[in-house]
Amino acid sequence: MTRFFALKRGSLISLALAALLALAPAIAEARMGGGGSFGSRGSRSWSAPPSTRTAPGMASPFERSITPRPGPGMSQPGYNPAFGGSSFGRGLLGGLAGGLLGAGLFGLLTGNGFFGGIGGFMSIIGFLMQIALVVFLARMAFMWWANRNAPAGAGSRPGAPFGSMFTGGAPFGAKGPGAGGFRAAGFGSGAAPQGARATPLKVQAEDFNAFERLLGETQAAYSREDLGALRMMSTPEMASYFDDELDENRRKGVVNRVSDVKLLQGDLSEAWREGSDEYATVAMRFSLNDVMEDRATGKPTPGSPGKSEAVEVWTFRRPAGAGPQEWKLSAIQQAA
Repeated sequence: MTRFFALKRGSLISLALAALLALAPAIAEARMGGGGSFGSRGSRSWSAPPSTRTAPGMASPFERSITPRPGPGMSQPGYNPAFGGSSFGRGLLGGLAGGLLGAGLFGLLTGNGFFGGIGGFMSIIGFLMQIALVVFLARMAFMWWANRNAPAGAGSRPGAPFGSMFTGGAPFGAKGPGAGGFRAAGFGSGAAPQGARATPLKVQAEDFNAFERLLGETQAAYSREDLGALRMMSTPEMASYFDDELDENRRKGVVNRVSDVKLLQGDLSEAWREGSDEYATVAMRFSLNDVMEDRATGKPTPGSPGKSEAVEVWTFRRPAGAGPQEWKLSAIQQAA
C-alpha cells in the first residue's frame, strides 16, 4: 500500500511539472515584446548599454535586429578599428609575448639556445623576474587604459549621486511626481561607440517625461491591438515586430491585456547623437497588470502573470535637434 501511494504521489508530481512546462510559454510570451530583446540602437546595437542602478546587470543582447551584426572580434569590448580588430590589452600583451618568443627563437637559430647568453641558475631567475616585471607593467597600462575609457559614473561607489533628480527631490527610486523616478546616471561615453560618429547627448527633464509617457502609451496601444498607434510611437522596425506578435496572438486565440502601467524607478544608461539621429537608452522598473485572455471568452488563460513588475532597458530615437515629442521606441532589452 505504501509503495502504491508513493508511486501515485510520484505520478502527481510528474503531472504537475508537465503542467508547469506547458504553461511556461504562456508566461514567457505575456507582456509587450514577450519578454524578449529586439530592435536597434544605431551603431551601438551590438554593444551592451552601461549598467545603471535600476538595471545593475548586463542587458540581454538582441535576438532580432535589422542592424547587421559585426564581424568576428568587432563586437568585443574595447574594439577599435585603429588596432586592426584587436583590443588594446590583447595587442600590447600579445606584442610582448611575441617579442619574447621571437627573441627565444632567434637564440635557438644562432646556437645560443632559448636563454642565449644566460649563464647559471641565478641569471635564469633574473631573466624570469624581468619577464614578470614587463607583464606587470603591461597589466598596469591596460588597467589605466580601461579605466580611462570606462562609461561615465561606472567607477563610482554604490549609492553615490549622479546628476539631477526628476522626482521633486525625492530619494532615489522613490515614487513621486514628474518623471516617475528617472534620474540622469551619466551622459554618453557608453559602450564601445563605433568610430567618431557618436557624440554625447544631454537629456532634459522633458525627455524623461516623454519616456515615461511612451512606456504607458505603447503598452496601452499594444493591449488594444492598435497597430496604427504603435506605428506612431515606435520605429518601423519595432512596429513590424509588434505586428508579428499580435498576429501570433490572434492565431492562438488570445489577447494580451496590459493595464495599470506605472513607472517605479528609472535612470539613464547613455545618450548620444550619430548622424541625423539621437538616441537615449534608459533602464526602467515598472509595475503592470499583465493578463493573457482567451479571445472568445475573455477569461484569463492559465499562467497569466497578473500583477507583476518588470525591469527592461528601452532605447528611444528621434531626429537630431527635435523636441521631446519626437522620441520613438527603437529597442527593448531585458535586464539580466
